[in-house]
Amino acid sequence: MRRILLPTDFSENALNAIRYAVQLFKNSSCEFYLLHTYTPAAYNVGSMADSYSALELQKVPKQNAERSMYEVEETIRAEFKNKNHHFHKIVTFNLLVHEIQDIVETKGIDLIIMGTQGATGAQEVFLGTHTMYTIKKVKCPVIAVPSGFGYETPKEILFPTDYSLSTSNPYLSLIREISDLHTARLNILNAYYGEPLDKDQKQVKAYLDAYFKDNSHLFHIAENTDVQGAIEKFQVKHKINLLVMIHNRHNFFENLLFKPVINEIAYHTNIPFLVIPSEERMMH
Repeated sequence: MRRILLPTDFSENALNAIRYAVQLFKNSSCEFYLLHTYTPAAYNVGSMADSYSALELQKVPKQNAERSMYEVEETIRAEFKNKNHHFHKIVTFNLLVHEIQDIVETKGIDLIIMGTQGATGAQEVFLGTHTMYTIKKVKCPVIAVPSGFGYETPKEILFPTDYSLSTSNPYLSLIREISDLHTARLNILNAYYGEPLDKDQKQVKAYLDAYFKDNSHLFHIAENTDVQGAIEKFQVKHKINLLVMIHNRHNFFENLLFKPVINEIAYHTNIPFLVIPSEERMMH
């Protein structure tokens, strides 16, 4: 049974990501963990000399959050009526990323699905801050669902790679599972700078070919372009419903994700984005 964590701040954006999750796995048995964390605005260690007033201060936001959480669960149950889906509600006083790290470990979470926060001001921020930190800090795959994205069955999946991934990455199976569930076609895309693949890269490519032998998959080469350009061109030509990447510390990913990215990158936010931690990142 798949265990999926769904953080929510009770926004429309978060509800949209929850709807995406239950539809993506509508034919699977799932345990969904709905999570809301809160830190009262007035929380200040200096003024909390006695723990009684600290506890009192937490009561109201906790009660409000529990009520909202109940409403979220009722909304989803009423809309989707799926007997294979079970929901657990967690409302807790903590910072979101710390709580996510804790739950991933204690509940054996396989996947986190959360909304992105869209544009802020003049700059298109590629992912919302919480989503960004979750991807950076948590050793678990994350699907970031763009604000306002209406569910689409992932029939065409785009997987850009430089073939430097570890073939023993335990989360490769998630790509295969999503492909199986939706009879998807996997487009494996390599951005090519005139340097031929070395022996190791060729071995990884052959491994992927065998690994996805029961899934429809195609290999593509984008010549003389960087990864961002390759993704953009591919998305314009083909109707991609899901973007998948393995997050190495050394690839362009760090630059793309962890700096505010101007609106050239806004095209990415059109479709859900599955980010898988590399084995190297899981070790750290």
